[in-house]
Amino acid sequence: MTHEPIASRPIADVEIPLQFSRLLDIAYNLWWTWTPAARHLFRSIDSWSWDRYRNPIEVLIEVDPQHWHRLQNDEGFVRAYRQLVDRFDEYLYPQDPTWFQRQFPDHDGSPVAYFSTEFGWHECLQVYSGGLGILSGDHSKSASDLGLPFVGVGLMYRLGYFRQTIDPDGQQQHFYPDHDLHRVPLQHLVDENGEERVLWIPLPGRRVYFRVWKAAVGRVPVLLLDTDLPQNDPADRPITSVLYVSGREMRLCQEWVLGLGGVRVFEALGIQPSVWHMNEGHSALLSLERVNQLMQKGQSYDAALKTVAESALFTTHTPVPAGHESFSRSLVERLLDAWSGDAENRPSWVDLGVQDNGSAEEFNMTVLALRTSRQVNGVSELHGRVAGEMWNGLQEAEGRKTIESVTNGVHLPTWLGEDIGNLLRRRLGPDFEQRILDPGFEEAVMALDDRELWDAHQRQKQVLIDRTRQLGLRQLARHGRSPEDLRLHNSRLDNSHLLIGFARRFATYKRADLILRDVERLKTIIQNEDRPVQFLFAGKAHPADRPGQDLIRSIWNASQDPVYRNRLMFLESYDMRLGRRLVQGVDVWLNNPRRPLEASGTSGMKAAMNGGLNCSVLDGWWCEGYSPEVGWIIGEESDGADNDGRDQGDADDLYRLLEDDLVTLYYTRDDDGLPRQWIQRMKAAIARLSPRFSTQRMVAEYAQRFYFPTR
Repeated sequence: MTHEPIASRPIADVEIPLQFSRLLDIAYNLWWTWTPAARHLFRSIDSWSWDRYRNPIEVLIEVDPQHWHRLQNDEGFVRAYRQLVDRFDEYLYPQDPTWFQRQFPDHDGSPVAYFSTEFGWHECLQVYSGGLGILSGDHSKSASDLGLPFVGVGLMYRLGYFRQTIDPDGQQQHFYPDHDLHRVPLQHLVDENGEERVLWIPLPGRRVYFRVWKAAVGRVPVLLLDTDLPQNDPADRPITSVLYVSGREMRLCQEWVLGLGGVRVFEALGIQPSVWHMNEGHSALLSLERVNQLMQKGQSYDAALKTVAESALFTTHTPVPAGHESFSRSLVERLLDAWSGDAENRPSWVDLGVQDNGSAEEFNMTVLALRTSRQVNGVSELHGRVAGEMWNGLQEAEGRKTIESVTNGVHLPTWLGEDIGNLLRRRLGPDFEQRILDPGFEEAVMALDDRELWDAHQRQKQVLIDRTRQLGLRQLARHGRSPEDLRLHNSRLDNSHLLIGFARRFATYKRADLILRDVERLKTIIQNEDRPVQFLFAGKAHPADRPGQDLIRSIWNASQDPVYRNRLMFLESYDMRLGRRLVQGVDVWLNNPRRPLEASGTSGMKAAMNGGLNCSVLDGWWCEGYSPEVGWIIGEESDGADNDGRDQGDADDLYRLLEDDLVTLYYTRDDDGLPRQWIQRMKAAIARLSPRFSTQRMVAEYAQRFYFPTR
C-alpha cells in the first residue's frame, strides 16, 4: 500500500529479554495462526500455558523471568527463534514481488476496504460465530499471502459469540465469558501523537464514541470498532459486546457502528479505498455515510449515489429469506434523523432499503446493499443463479446486470493438518502451499506413496479421537456420571473404524438429524461388527433458534442410547480448534442440506484438502466439486417443494450409500492392510479440490474480476 502503515500500539504488559524481543512482534501478528513453526516455538516456551490458552500473548505474559535465562542458554531454542524471525521478516517484506505486484504493477496502492460483521482467524479471538466469519478470516489471510492492498473492518465483541455446553438432557446452554482484551493479539489504533484514536457516530440525542483495535493478519490490517468506552453512556457501552445479539434495536445499532463508523475510520486515517466490499448486508449502512459525505462536498444526491455504487461490491451469502436482515422503517428513520440534516432527501434514504414488492414498513439491508453496489456476487455458481432469481426484479429496476458468482474457498495453511502438511512439504517442497495453483500440483499429489499418506491420515485421525475423548470425559464428569461410565467413555471410537463427521450451524434446513430418520436401519449400519461405522456431530444453534436447539437435543439423546453402542457422539464447545480437528481427522464429511439452501459451504473443502471424502447433497460448492473420484452424491439434483418427501428420499439414499458404497470401499484392503481404492480417492480429493476451492484462487478471482479489473 502506498499510504502510511496504520499506527497502533500493544497494550499487554510483557517483559521479554532484548535477545528475544521479536517474539512480541510475531505474537501480535496472526501470521502465527497459519505458521506451524511459530506455534511450535511458542509452545516450546511453556507447553502448559500454550495448551491452556492457545494464545502467544498469554504465554509471554505468564513466563517466569528465570525461565528466560534457561531459554537463553538453549541453543536449539535460540536457533529456532532466529530462523522464525528471518522467516517472519521475509514474509512481511519479501525480496521478490508478490502475486499482486506481478499482476497489477501499475496499481496506485489504494486498498480494498473489506467489511464483515465477524472474522474467524483463531479460537483465541472470539469475534466469529461460524461460516461467514471463518470465510472472512480466510479471505484476509489469503489477501495477505497474495500481497493485496487490503484493509478489513469489523466489530470488537468483548463477550464474543456464546460458548456452548450441553446439559444432561441435551439442552444447549449459553454463556458469554468476558474476554480480557489486554491478553489477546490486538493493538490500539493511535493518532499522530501516539494517543488512542477515538471517533464517534450519532445516535438519537447523543454521540456514541468508539475506539479501534487493530488485528495484524500478516500484511493485512483489520480494524475492529469497540463502543465499550467510559465516554459513553453506560447503556451504549455494550453495543458492540455480543455477536448476533437477538434484540433488533441493538442489532441495528451494531450495524450502524460498523457501517458509519467504518467509513469514518478511513476518513480519519486519510485512506481512500479503491473498492468497498460489503461481505453480506450487515455493513450496508456504510453506503449512506459515503453518499452523505459526497453530498457535503457538493454532489447531488443522485450523482453521489451513482459514484458510491461504482466502487462498491456486495457479496450475498444466503438464499434463505430469513438470512436477509430487515428492521422496522420507524426504527431506521429515528437513526437517520439523528444522522442527517438532509430533510429533503430523507424519504429517499429510507426507500433505498425498501423492497418494491415487499412491505413499505420494512428496511432490508440486502436491498440497500443491492441498490448501492454496481457489482454483486453469490458464493457458488448455483447460489449465483438462485440469488439472481430472488433479486432479479430489483436488479432490473436498477438497470444492473444479473448477480454473478465467486465460489468460496478456504485458506489451506490454516486448515491443513500437521501430518499431511509435513508429508506434502517433504514430497512437494517447503513452499508447496504457495504453488497449489501450478499445473504440476495434481500430478505430484497423485504420485504420493500410499502408505505414507494413509499413515499421516491415521495420525491425524488419532489426534481427533484423543480430543473427542477429552471433551467427552469433561462433559460427562460435569453431568455427574460415575467413574465406571467415564472409563467406558475412553474406549469410545476406534482408529481402524470408518469415521464420519458432521459439524456446522444447527439450522433446520441443514437437516442434522437426517441420519436418524430410520433408527433401525441406522442401528444395523453402526452395529455391524465386521464393518462398523462411527459418527461425530458438533455445532451450535443461535440462542434464539429453538428448532435448531431441538435438533441438537435429538442428536444428543441418540448418542446416549445404548443401541448405538458408543459409535455416535455429539461434541459440545464447537469452535475453530475442534473444527480443525474434525476436518483433519474424519474419513468422510457428511453434508445434507435441503437444496438449494446451502449457498456454498466450506467445511467440506477443508476436509477434502486433508484427504477426507465428501458425501453430500448436490448443493453449494459440491455442484462444482463433485466427481465420482472424490466423493458421493446424496439424493437427486432437484429442488422439490415436498420437504417431507424429499427428506425421506434423501435419507433412503444416504443409508444406501453407507451400506453399499462407503463401507465396502473403506473396508476393502489388500495384503498390506491398505484400502488402495480409498487412498486413490483421498489423493484425488487433495489434488483436484484443494486448488479449486482455496482462498488463494478465490481472492485472486476477486482481484481480477472485481477489485482491480482491467478497464
